Amino acid sequence: MFITIVAFIIVLGILIFFHELGHFLVAKANGVGVLKFSLGFGPALVKKRFGETEYMISALPLGGYVKMLGEDEHGDKEIVTHIDPAKSFSAKPLKVKAAIVAAGPGFNLVLAVLIYTVIAWVGIPTLSPTIGTIQDKSPAYAAGLMSGDRIISIGTTPIKSWEEIPGLLEKSGANPVDLVIERDGTQFRVHVTPKMTKDKNIYGEVIEHPIIGISPSGDTFTTHYGPLTGIGYGFSQTWWVIKVTGIAFSKIATGAINLKESLGGPIMIAQVSGKTFKAGTLPFIALIAFISINLAIINILPIPVLDGGYLLIFLIEGMTGKPIKDRPREIAQQIGLFLLILLMLFAFYNDIARIIAGK
Repeated sequence: MFITIVAFIIVLGILIFFHELGHFLVAKANGVGVLKFSLGFGPALVKKRFGETEYMISALPLGGYVKMLGEDEHGDKEIVTHIDPAKSFSAKPLKVKAAIVAAGPGFNLVLAVLIYTVIAWVGIPTLSPTIGTIQDKSPAYAAGLMSGDRIISIGTTPIKSWEEIPGLLEKSGANPVDLVIERDGTQFRVHVTPKMTKDKNIYGEVIEHPIIGISPSGDTFTTHYGPLTGIGYGFSQTWWVIKVTGIAFSKIATGAINLKESLGGPIMIAQVSGKTFKAGTLPFIALIAFISINLAIINILPIPVLDGGYLLIFLIEGMTGKPIKDRPREIAQQIGLFLLILLMLFAFYNDIARIIAGK
């Protein structure tokens, strides 16, 4: 339990810091006065002012905020004397406001790219294409494959890692495929006809796909990337997670994925954080990158009180030439807050239900 709590705090701390750092740096770069930079909510445990900004670590670690001068031009009654009023957020052009708001999710994506790039430079553990076990009466069993066989190629495609095998089998479907196998230093060719079977994909949907009945031996080697190829991997891996997450959101919206089974909250994040923390540094920082991308996507949703909600307001103001303020803006924020609280409560309910069910 202690490790789980520590891992959860580390994950949240890093994600929140980078998110708020994005708002902070872009605000500073555009001449906006920043009153407070806080990690966490509630009473300040530690606080210290440097220049015009008060930096704080607060009691509740479930978030953070950057408070800018004039950010709430209608509700902020605080009297500020140490910052030039010309540095007010509300006095800045819409494009500057939008850049400051978008910088939070943007920095979460930057964090993911940095983490995946560093992972690529350090080296990625990769499963070798060596067969571990073979299912009885499977296509691989019928073809005479054995434990310890190494798959050299499928069709005309050379195989370097186990991760390449499912995709190539997927292309063949139920059609026969040629495999070049290495056994005891000797290579030979076998013909295997995959059989179609039903299973769940990463979205929890039941799909039909081809299998030949083999599993990996567990042998690994380390794949290293160079300076530029590592950066490329960082961007491509981040984009892959964005794409997969986007597809998941669209499937939730259309009802293809059950929201009750797919949505997790802080308890689930804490549990996964604890498990990956115990598994080692690499899976733990990879989890931080994954959650950081999801945090960016959620924050960019056009819901008032989220960054995406403010961007939507700025877009409407830019198109109409009139600011949205007073009662209409207040109502929109109340609706957004209600939806956000509802979503959080549902996520907590799912987490607790999983615990009770022993999942």
